[in-house]
Formats: sequence, C-alpha cells, structure tokens
Amino acid sequence: MSNVVRFARKGVPCPPSGSRSLIRRAQTVWRGDASTGCGAICVESAEPAEKLYSFMACLASGNGTNPEELLAAAHASCFTMSVALSLQAAGYTPTELSTEAVVTLEPDGASIRVTRSALTLRAKVPNLNKATLEAIAWHAEQTCPISNALRAEITLDAKLI
Repeated sequence: MSNVVRFARKGVPCPPSGSRSLIRRAQTVWRGDASTGCGAICVESAEPAEKLYSFMACLASGNGTNPEELLAAAHASCFTMSVALSLQAAGYTPTELSTEAVVTLEPDGASIRVTRSALTLRAKVPNLNKATLEAIAWHAEQTCPISNALRAEITLDAKLI
C-alpha cells in the first residue's frame, strides 16, 4: 500500500494558476416540432462547427447526434484528461488511456433525467499497479469538471424574443 498515491487536496485547479475562470460556449437552434424538427449545435472550437441533433437520433439510428451522446462524449473525454493530469502529477506517463462513458436516462415523473454516467477506463501505463491506478482514477473522477457539472447548480434565464 505504500505506493498508492494520496492527494492532499480535493481538486486540481483548472487553469493551473487558479486565478480566473475559463469560459466555453455552445449554442443550439431548433426548428420544427418534436417529431419532425431538428436542431443544430454550434461550438466555437470544433470542425465542422455545426452538428445536427434530433429526437430521431435519440430514439433510433437517425442522422446526427443527441444531447445524451454529447454528454457521454464530454464526460469520457474530460475524465480521461483528468486521469492524464493526475498521472502526470504522480510521475507517470500513460501509453494509452481509453474511456467509455455510458449515460443512462430514466423516467422521472413526467420527465426523463440522467440518472447515471458509468465510466470504464482502460489504461496502459508503464510501472503502474492496480491500486495506484484506482486511486488516481478516483481522484480524477472527483476533479473532472464534467463529473462536477453533473453535481452542479444550474441557473436559467428564459425570455420570449
């Protein structure tokens, strides 16, 4: 147990200086009714800059993506970067980190809610043992911004235009 990495603090600051917030933006536009309409997601950093989403992509194998799939992708990628950062802080360099996130939605009264995001990490890291990987992965989950967003306060500003 002496080679298990212990972390003295709960979070790893992001950005490293911890002095200012990072802002990332995405916009969506929806046109049409729920069954035949579709929307576009626009993010400032991705190519292509616009990706289609629809209910058909949620319910079947339609073209485009859906918010739940995007949440799974965001969680898997954010967690994996958090693992890489935690490994680096502990003196390890991964050969490969692969993470799958499976987002579960369940009925909740009249709505549907995300009830779970199951992360599966597969890591190739020289000189790392199982106990250390588990400690680092747990720390990474606790410091991952998307994991924390799933536990976060949400604000809303809604207006007719």
